[in-house]
Amino acid sequence: MAERRVKVTTEVGIQARPATAFVDVAAETAAEVTIAKPGVEPHDAKSILQVLTLDVRSDDEIFLVSDDEDVLDRLVALVTGDSEVGEADVKIVDTGDADDED
Repeated sequence: MAERRVKVTTEVGIQARPATAFVDVAAETAAEVTIAKPGVEPHDAKSILQVLTLDVRSDDEIFLVSDDEDVLDRLVALVTGDSEVGEADVKIVDTGDADDED
């Protein structure tokens, strides 16, 4: 499992319309995807109700976990508003077994 710890920097966080886009991206993978705030149990990132229940606002820190790193990177880009994930202030906590292809 890979995990991303990221500070949400979009103006509205993950509320209403941004939450719908977030869930849509998470749902594009067959892998499990979870979202959590520090000290809170992980929620299913593919469930709009569970994502909205977290009440993620701008400047909140969240944890995203999945086996699908591409989806994690795209979710990070959504919550940071960065066009390229490399621009975001993201800490990759665990990437599991990564293949090094050149």
